Amino acid sequence: MQNQRMGSSRILAEIKQSKPFASLDQEVGVAFMKTADHLRRLHSPIFEARGITEQQYNVLRILRGAGSEGLPTLSVGERLIEQTPGITRLVDRLEAKQLVRRERPATDRRQVSCLITKAGLELLEQLDPEVLECSERSFRYVTKAELQALLKILEKIRDAE
Repeated sequence: MQNQRMGSSRILAEIKQSKPFASLDQEVGVAFMKTADHLRRLHSPIFEARGITEQQYNVLRILRGAGSEGLPTLSVGERLIEQTPGITRLVDRLEAKQLVRRERPATDRRQVSCLITKAGLELLEQLDPEVLECSERSFRYVTKAELQALLKILEKIRDAE
């Protein structure tokens, strides 16, 4: 049992769990999931007010970054923050809202590229300040040095895969 845990922590109280975690690793994992859910709940109303989901926002953000050349559907799926097997349906919904469009490049008719539309870019322009403000509010008690350290820790966790 790695990182044996003794005593109580705030996460135990938050999830109303009386039995201690088996390890510090497990405790941190649960605290991380609880925090991710907390951040998701803070951001969700921003997206819902504009008629999109968090995943749809993520696709729009990815396509904006891809520029005028767009990206193949599978490449968009690989770049998502939260992996989903339904990337085609996700793009279908955004296309129905006229926020993205699909094109077949003349160089390879087998491939389909996804591109963000002007309406999609305008939506992101509206969302950017709200998302930024929400993020800044969420991390207002965390120093820049702590945020940088947290980024490095999160990278180590993802590298452990």
